[in-house]
Amino acid sequence: MDDEKWLERRYYGGDLPAEAERALHAVGLCWEDDTAAEAHILTALALAPDHLAVHYGAYKFYYYKRRLRDALPHVEAWVAEAIRRNGLPHDWRDVTPNHADFTHFDGEPRLFLFSLRAMGWLLARLGRIDEGRAALEKVAGLDPDDQMRARRLLAVLDAPADEDDDLASSSSVRS
Repeated sequence: MDDEKWLERRYYGGDLPAEAERALHAVGLCWEDDTAAEAHILTALALAPDHLAVHYGAYKFYYYKRRLRDALPHVEAWVAEAIRRNGLPHDWRDVTPNHADFTHFDGEPRLFLFSLRAMGWLLARLGRIDEGRAALEKVAGLDPDDQMRARRLLAVLDAPADEDDDLASSSSVRS
């Protein structure tokens, strides 16, 4: 597929403006050029500042570029949108298994679990271990079959620290 066809493809459900979706796709074409890639992220955010796909794309961009502090507002927006879509309590700490069927690996409840897991891990990587652990424990409590693998991430948090450990070095990640 040539670049133009790839840029024009639509798969975010049709409610994301075409230019915002094009900007998200363009990030992949210039991934190695941080300035150009971030410009596309910022374009998508300007065009669709409240869209879940844009915040997810921005979160992934900043996370994989190891700009964890820049990823945080986007994962928080992602969690807030998942809460809204599921009609859950405003504070994720108040969510219980009675609020939705969290036992299936698809649908809107999965979106909530996935976003909360991402936020928990990001907070832990930022050195906010207790906050991250609380989010991961919430996911583990809502996901009895551990489809989201939150328990595995909790085990990483509980493992003895290693000098080369990604969590231990996260404080050196630029904001």
